[in-house]
Amino acid sequence: MHPPEPVAVPDAVSSVPSSFPVAVPRRRALLRLTACLPAALGVGALRDVLAQPTAITGAGASFPSLVYARWAAAYEQARGQVVRYKPTGSGDGLKQITARGVGFGGSDSPLAADELGKRRLVQIPMLVGGIVPVVNLPGVPEGRLQLSGELLAELMLGRVAKWNDGRIAALNPGLALPALPVRRIVRADKSGTTEGFTRYLAAVSPAFAQDLGIQAQPKWPGEVEAAEGNDGMVKALKAATGTIAYVSYDRVQRDKLQAVRLRNAAGQWVSAGETGFRSAIANSELSRKGDDLASLMNRDGADSWPITMTSFVLIDATPARGADATPVMSFLYWCFMHGDDLTRGTGFAPLPVALQSKLAARFAAVKPLDGKLPSYLGL
Repeated sequence: MHPPEPVAVPDAVSSVPSSFPVAVPRRRALLRLTACLPAALGVGALRDVLAQPTAITGAGASFPSLVYARWAAAYEQARGQVVRYKPTGSGDGLKQITARGVGFGGSDSPLAADELGKRRLVQIPMLVGGIVPVVNLPGVPEGRLQLSGELLAELMLGRVAKWNDGRIAALNPGLALPALPVRRIVRADKSGTTEGFTRYLAAVSPAFAQDLGIQAQPKWPGEVEAAEGNDGMVKALKAATGTIAYVSYDRVQRDKLQAVRLRNAAGQWVSAGETGFRSAIANSELSRKGDDLASLMNRDGADSWPITMTSFVLIDATPARGADATPVMSFLYWCFMHGDDLTRGTGFAPLPVALQSKLAARFAAVKPLDGKLPSYLGL
């Protein structure tokens, strides 16, 4: 296999370096991956697809959508292939790929093997990021507000009326808290971000686990404001003081939001960021065993961000004859080939090299309904 060509990045992705050298350990892992790919893609087919005029379409999770847009812009410049992704929520992403309405679906809620089989889908982990509680509290410096997981759960259950509540004040000595009412902003759509957020809250709060539990679209108690997608949450948060919401970390960076510090499993107060996501990965079975379904929530490690999770894409495992899956798989493979450098600065962390090297089987699992090798495999 020839090494990846240097890729100039357009202005839309200017925070990514202008070329993407692959680190030596990752290159070795990806060489093992590529050794298996001819059976799934074919070297000729991989090159032929570069001139494909038809856009690759995707829809689903809003959590990683800014990264996917950045990758798509870089891929179009490098390969001349347009990729369009709509952040419609994980629930819609699953619905659309199940109906084969898009080339790939984005989801932050991984499916079990039996469910993948039932829907005839292949699931591929893409990157790791964090969910961050954010507030709009005038007079409170960014990054100063601290909340335990238990108190965050009480806030989201509607059991804390004012921001100057004594329970909040006890965790924030010396911080001037406003006497504003607590206003909760939640997702209106069926969301993997919400499922991940409620999974964390249920893990740290028995009361939350009993009263609400883990849900992608819960019926929040009391009066809440519902917004569509991560970007809808940001807009609603900025529009009103006294608000609290939960968004992906890249939105915190882009929109300069007031992020909340959390106490992690090691008892340390931590801020969200790539260091915290990498620590969560390192202290999980995702790193130790390459298990992409391993939980990254509330992991050990002094730096670990407690609400960390993996984001996935779903593709058709059994495309009908004539439904060429090569463009989608080529795009995903290209993203893996550019590894750390393509993800650096996005607010997300890349997958461990040990997991990358196992992904060939996922690509090879894409087979047509009739069981025969389609022409695009180049065999």
